[in-house]
Amino acid sequence: MATTADFKNGLCLEYNHDLFTIVEFQHVKPGKGPAFVRTKLKSLTTGKVLENTFTAGVKIVTARIERRPHQFLYKDDLGYHLMDSTTFEQTFVAEDAIENAKLMKEGQTVDVLYHAEKEKVIGCELPQFVELVITYTEPGLKGDTATNASKPATLETGAEIQVPLFINEGDKIKIDTVSYSYYERVKE
Repeated sequence: MATTADFKNGLCLEYNHDLFTIVEFQHVKPGKGPAFVRTKLKSLTTGKVLENTFTAGVKIVTARIERRPHQFLYKDDLGYHLMDSTTFEQTFVAEDAIENAKLMKEGQTVDVLYHAEKEKVIGCELPQFVELVITYTEPGLKGDTATNASKPATLETGAEIQVPLFINEGDKIKIDTVSYSYYERVKE
């Protein structure tokens, strides 16, 4: 058990029969009436973000979430099969529990989120940046660089992403997994 005084970004709590993490919070003490805490909560099961107001000092139930490193093995009809890097046990995670799952490459290390008390898999998080090779893209036209123009490119995982015109087939690029966007070209 904790109170609103213990709020901090990233704190996981059980609320309305679901697990939420605090994205943002603000303590407010109006001139009239009791203090309260305005929060933005992100559901760990559905990914939805909701705004909620808690009365200051109210008790909340915190949840202990563990991040364990796993290696991505393969994908099939059940979902994404992952292997624990320390115990070598295999588990699978449904595709809707992984944000930007199309950026996962076989052999890549990811963090699997576990609800510690129940030993239940909640989701999977990719690292902030991944490096992938472009398998197909149209060639950029010379002199077409007056603006920040972009073109579609297909990656080795099958995902499509917008890249600048100077990127060519066979180039290795760094991708931001949070915004699902091109970050930079990797120099070999």
